[in-house]
Amino acid sequence: MKAMILAAGKGERMRPLTLTTPKPLLRAGGKPLIVFHLENLKQAGFQHVVINHAWLGEQIEQQLGNGQQFGLTLKYSPEGEPLETAGGIVRAMPLLTEHPDEWFLVINGDIWTDFPLGQLQPPADPNCNALLVLTNNPEHHPDGDFRLLPDGRLCAEGDRKLTFTGISLLRRRLFDGLDDTAGKLGPVLRDAMAQQRVRGLKHSGLWVDVGTPARLEQLDTLLTEHAPQP
Repeated sequence: MKAMILAAGKGERMRPLTLTTPKPLLRAGGKPLIVFHLENLKQAGFQHVVINHAWLGEQIEQQLGNGQQFGLTLKYSPEGEPLETAGGIVRAMPLLTEHPDEWFLVINGDIWTDFPLGQLQPPADPNCNALLVLTNNPEHHPDGDFRLLPDGRLCAEGDRKLTFTGISLLRRRLFDGLDDTAGKLGPVLRDAMAQQRVRGLKHSGLWVDVGTPARLEQLDTLLTEHAPQP
């Protein structure tokens, strides 16, 4: 199975930090955010990773190269003008899968988490087209995104919603009929939820949506305080 890191956003809420540096290369705990993902993917057994990029994307390619330094094979899906999440995935699809039933992992480039990616396995349900990782709602997103039902299915309506972490396993056929103008991933997932084709699992560990300079600083403090001592 291959993995994709979504790294094409302009990072407007991160300005002025992102005026000269793409958000995935911003550093916390002594390393770029995207490197944590690459290390976690390698540890989980992934070998092939696709990274889409737009704003200052050449810096990402220059810094990460072909992935050899991480023990991975990296491929890039440049977008020029950034596409939305679903559109970016469709644009990169030829690098990810060939068969409609194949699965791939997608992770947002602007999060940090201790979730063990190796735990993600395609659901046994043959009708399922997506498996999302959810977590407790942070202060800045108190209403959450989706409701996790007792049987593991996800629905878009109802109370007691949890927050989507930006980590998912997706099946190629989820994007049938779509092109790179598909827009955001959320509506695609909600349509699939209405057909009972999306499942979820909850992560109770650490997760940070690194969306603002303040949250980046908080993450840096967290990682620095918990760094192994020489």
